[in-house]
Amino acid sequence: MEELTGTILAGESFEPIRGRLVVEDGRIEAVEETDTSSDDIVLPAFVNAHTHIGDSVAKEAAVGLSLDEAVAPPDSRKHRRLAAADRDDLVAAMRRTLRYMRQTGTVSCLDFRENGVYGARALRDAAEPVAVDPFIFGSDDPAVLDVADGYGASGANDNEFSTQRAACTERGVPFAIHAGEPDATDIHPALDLDPDLLVHMVHAEREHLDRVASQSVPIAVCPRANTVLGVGDAPLRALLDHTTVALGTDNVMLNSPSMFREMADAAKRFDVTDREVLRMATTAGAEIAGLDCGVIEPGRRAALVVLDGASNNLADSVDPVASVVRRASALDVKRVIG
Repeated sequence: MEELTGTILAGESFEPIRGRLVVEDGRIEAVEETDTSSDDIVLPAFVNAHTHIGDSVAKEAAVGLSLDEAVAPPDSRKHRRLAAADRDDLVAAMRRTLRYMRQTGTVSCLDFRENGVYGARALRDAAEPVAVDPFIFGSDDPAVLDVADGYGASGANDNEFSTQRAACTERGVPFAIHAGEPDATDIHPALDLDPDLLVHMVHAEREHLDRVASQSVPIAVCPRANTVLGVGDAPLRALLDHTTVALGTDNVMLNSPSMFREMADAAKRFDVTDREVLRMATTAGAEIAGLDCGVIEPGRRAALVVLDGASNNLADSVDPVASVVRRASALDVKRVIG
């Protein structure tokens, strides 16, 4: 049994509780109010709801490029760099990224892995010694589902994807697809595939939002990547008003996979509350992937981040939730558990 003390951001509302959190056999046994002198802040570990870890081999290679030039299949800078990468180098680069994610409080990521079975197996190998569990959305042939956890489609304007959608339905695994990133033309076709997850939705309009709500489709948004690629900003307030929204960092070649940076950007640029942003970075991604984490409550997996609330950065905070979302960084992380 282990006790963590300090300010605990408990439950789905992240209510700050001064007290202790009891962990036993990897699960949360109790959350109790009690006197404590600890300055630590304990929060759920992050779930990064959209990544492309494969392009860790080409960080900053797409600076100044358009969306199509940077990442669109099959001839973008990303795809050319992936095709040229040695497998050992690819695995090593992805493993370094996963280790960085762990250091910055992330215990799982929903990764769109390119290059079919080969790519999915490479990510499994990269993750094997690292305490970050990728939920892999595979690509190319439906046979990738022998290795991956679901299927991740590039976009409805790139291919037809009905065979892949049917394969996911047959196996009972999720089908995810990019939509509404460069423009709105692929949103209705994506929704026609009855996806389990949409990514980006930058150009979602009222008619799309109504369908999203009707079909109960969650959305992963990636504000920093959208900014880097110059495609615009997702209507985050409207998305949250219609469905579950989770936060992702997208391509490693574009941005570091730091949920601290992503939260701060979202909180400061969009009409959202700090608690909504923290939920997007923890609970929402866990729900989408069916993971037993993202909330601090008895019986749940003890996947936790412990921050030093007395650090030079966080000391004197009057609102721990706001400080976690807007101010905290990797330098404030004392421990990542679970």
